[in-house]
Amino acid sequence: MKVPDREKKVALVTGAAQGIGEAVTIALSKQGYTVAAIDNNSDKLNILVEELKSQSLNVVGFTVDVADSIAVQKVTDEIEQKIGSVEVLVNVAGVLRMGLINSLSKEDWERTFAVNSTGVFNVSQSVSKYMIERRRGSIVTVGSNAASVPRMSMAAYAASKAAATMFTKCLGLELAQYNIRCNLVSPGSTNTEMQWALWDNENGEQAVIKGSLETFKVGIPLQKIATPSDIANTVLFLISDEANHITMNNVCVDGGATLGV
Repeated sequence: MKVPDREKKVALVTGAAQGIGEAVTIALSKQGYTVAAIDNNSDKLNILVEELKSQSLNVVGFTVDVADSIAVQKVTDEIEQKIGSVEVLVNVAGVLRMGLINSLSKEDWERTFAVNSTGVFNVSQSVSKYMIERRRGSIVTVGSNAASVPRMSMAAYAASKAAATMFTKCLGLELAQYNIRCNLVSPGSTNTEMQWALWDNENGEQAVIKGSLETFKVGIPLQKIATPSDIANTVLFLISDEANHITMNNVCVDGGATLGV
């Protein structure tokens, strides 16, 4: 897949230390990008960075909580000044706090929005200021199919992802005049630690594929859950020159779980 042909391609990825963020970081680095990898988990981030460096890939790690706007702006400035111009931003950082609405704690609600919604705002705002000056760039936010379909015990997550989805579309509308494209990839069930945490036993994957009448989930028509690389490949397409006339779009990668809604 052809990526923008520039002397130094720099990409910033949040939530880079595991799951989808890790897959995106690996994919971008193999495409020739220097990746500024951001995550709140310094241990996992350091392991990933060292592993990729051992493969002669260009990755630099930054331990940052995306909910902290001051820290986000500081690290964005550092990346721009010391690494290079950020051509691509991929917002992946996210948390999942489960619970029925009548028992969900205020802390769980607020932390979910702080990372999943405000975090997307913080990083997108900081990075896009530089992109506007250069009049180019591509931003992809990893949302969720839960943003468009109600899920039991996932009100905070679904609502926060819905907010991030509409924010990214509004961002795309505002930044279009500067030749900056903003799109979304919305995964369904994906083989990550976040997904594993939802499973009660070794049959968790098959239960997700089958669906559940009690929780109003129809299952997955393709009879498989996604891999992190499935999501990363969609990100690669959206930032590529092949997608240079696509913006404010939401690509759902869920094996048909939301029936194309």
